[in-house]
Amino acid sequence: MGFYFDFATWLRMVRLAARESGVLRRRLLLRLLVYVPLVASFHAICFALDPLCFPRLRDVAIRTPVFVLGHARSGTTLVHRLMSGDARFSAFRLYELYFPSLLQKKAIRAGAALDARFLGGRLARRVAAWEERRYGKTRHIHAMSLGAPEEDDIVFYASCASGMWITKMPYLGDLDFYHVDERPPAQRRRLLRFYAECVRRQLYLNGVEKIHLSKNPIFAGRVASLIEAFPDARFVVPMRHPDETIPSLLKLMKVSWGLYHWDEARMQRSLRLLAAQSLHTYRYPLEVLARHPETSSAIVDYRELVAAPLATLEKVYAQLGFEMTPAFRAWLAAEEQRARKHETAHRYSLAEFGLEPGAIREGLTDLYERFGWDGGAA
Repeated sequence: MGFYFDFATWLRMVRLAARESGVLRRRLLLRLLVYVPLVASFHAICFALDPLCFPRLRDVAIRTPVFVLGHARSGTTLVHRLMSGDARFSAFRLYELYFPSLLQKKAIRAGAALDARFLGGRLARRVAAWEERRYGKTRHIHAMSLGAPEEDDIVFYASCASGMWITKMPYLGDLDFYHVDERPPAQRRRLLRFYAECVRRQLYLNGVEKIHLSKNPIFAGRVASLIEAFPDARFVVPMRHPDETIPSLLKLMKVSWGLYHWDEARMQRSLRLLAAQSLHTYRYPLEVLARHPETSSAIVDYRELVAAPLATLEKVYAQLGFEMTPAFRAWLAAEEQRARKHETAHRYSLAEFGLEPGAIREGLTDLYERFGWDGGAA
């Protein structure tokens, strides 16, 4: 399969951007009409060259991929980071998501090696400085680094099919990157086939014997599609009190939109829609997995994860059918203290976004009872 591009969504974004005015309009149209076509064309060429340059790519099999998904800020990053310490897993680093072709990844790794050997890391320092300018303002909410594992959904960015676009354009209600399971079957299959090709390339790079490990809150809206595309997939769903996750997500989005100077009314509209979508994000993965008892899955209470990472991961592995190696168990034990410090010092209130705790509880009554959330956020 060649490089995937969502022309319908791209055209919709262009039309929405054209309605804006001033600097914002020019900035959006420049990105959509110049940057996106150039980058997508470059990726398409490299993607097409991959099977020619690496003939054995076709033989790479994707076996028992693991998807960590659930509401943003619920512990998906912590689970992903801890499981990434297991040598059996392969995951995308952020820069590898922006460059989905195997040829691109190989070239970047070769360039980094040459920089370290002959230039004393001069290029690496420049990249680090750019990274600080780009991600520094939001790291207190969500830490991002080009060399760190990140959300697989970013691999769709140049395809105009990634939820990352919503972090730049508050067009919820006009654009929908979340409800993939509700799309026509042909659209879903095309999107997932391209994703599988990206995963195949990453496995070729990291080791064909490895298991792909994915962390994506937005994938909560495509659980059924993932099961259809990867019948032997396994799922980990962290669950955390909505009073902690929902306002934290809304704050992250508001800060991100503020960097682009969107007007308050536009941001508030999208925040309300995102809060409503949050209820679906909590419920939907559990509902789909309940309909697929043949699919291995583990539901993780965030409080247990933070209090006892090793014991929690032991239960997760047992539920997924994995045997924990002595080396990984020892690594987890060493990480236990650090994992307990994962909790952010920042707190955000529902009232800041005009949300009533009672309304959220009403929409998630059974989950409040199931996870004992009525005592309030920890």
